[in-house]
Amino acid sequence: MKKTFKWKRPNYEGISEVIMEQKRVHVFISGRVQGVFFRAYTRDTAVREGVQGWVRNVPDGRVEAVFEGDREKVDRMVAWCHVGSPLGHVDRVEEWEEPCSGEFREFEIRYGR
Repeated sequence: MKKTFKWKRPNYEGISEVIMEQKRVHVFISGRVQGVFFRAYTRDTAVREGVQGWVRNVPDGRVEAVFEGDREKVDRMVAWCHVGSPLGHVDRVEEWEEPCSGEFREFEIRYGR
């Protein structure tokens, strides 16, 4: 007896609304942001917010991060970057939106380039 598989068209109803609510932002933070636990505070805040991505130090003294997740949560993370860690001082935040990739499952501190 031969089994046949009948392909059923997936239901994509409501998918576009979910995708549109997601956001990805890439930032560079300048100021006194290295050696003041900026990465650790960023990670802890992102985990608390439920945002995925990464943060790392850049050789020129800045901190770089990518935030991806719910639009409102990502916006709160970017706003947090303008304030930063208690021991740090933020002079400038460069930010730009990128297409969401869904590649992250958590938020991590990255080391090296």
